Amino acid sequence: MKNEKKAVLVAFSVKSGKFESHYERNKFFRGLYGWKQMIRKVVVAREGEKPKVKTEEKFYTYRREGVLDEMPHERVDQSSFVVPEDEFDKIESFFKAWRNKVMWKTFRVLMDEDMEDFFEDWEEEKEGERKKKLEEEEEA
Repeated sequence: MKNEKKAVLVAFSVKSGKFESHYERNKFFRGLYGWKQMIRKVVVAREGEKPKVKTEEKFYTYRREGVLDEMPHERVDQSSFVVPEDEFDKIESFFKAWRNKVMWKTFRVLMDEDMEDFFEDWEEEKEGERKKKLEEEEEA
């Protein structure tokens, strides 16, 4: 029998009434899942000798990471996901910080071969991204 790896299924529910604002609730979800930040910049340029003004909009997009971006994970449903057991400490710390506003429950599960392959591929991909980023920083 193959040595099966263990994982943790995390299911949670937010207590919407406990959040002080929509901003605070969004802060929880952004901290967990990450988010895409879009910045709109208006560029004003003067052309020629006449006082002609040209405006141009530029959009910049940045990916802001959440705690789940730091580890392999698989979303099961809107408020549940699976992470490898050895990565669970980070998730536990995150949820403990929100314990008064979020209910959560964990279930230990065994990963099947497909899930193990998914997690291993994810880790290899992230390692490749890290190496590429370091190389780009060294070149700059």
